[in-house]
Amino acid sequence: MTLAIRKLEKSDHARWLELWRGYQAFYEADLRADEERLFEALLAPESDGPFCLVCEVDGTIAGITQFLYHKTTWGAERRCYLNDLFTDAAFRGRGVARLLIEAVEERARADGAGQVYWLTQEFNHTARKLYDQVAVCTPFIKYAMRG
Repeated sequence: MTLAIRKLEKSDHARWLELWRGYQAFYEADLRADEERLFEALLAPESDGPFCLVCEVDGTIAGITQFLYHKTTWGAERRCYLNDLFTDAAFRGRGVARLLIEAVEERARADGAGQVYWLTQEFNHTARKLYDQVAVCTPFIKYAMRG
């Protein structure tokens, strides 16, 4: 089994869309109205993103991650927010998500970002098993405005 990380390419559109919709289904979100704008933004990101990396298993895209950079008041270095991470169910347990996280961290360090972080739902136990191995769970609780 060969795993490889690379940037998203225009020819990946159909597979990216399939994985992006799988991600939306997992989180019970409907972002279909913005899919084409997002895909184009991922192909030609601004200096801070969003960016997309894909993980191929034996030539098939098995997972995607999307991330961006932002400034912070807690230091001079930008931070990297790993916004989305999804692995096709048929490829789970093969190291795809770990490799994608590591690739984002490597890219962020190369780009001068001081920290990579992400959010997940409390009940996402399968993913959290991996996250607990590669990162530190912080005590912060997210709030979002209604509407």
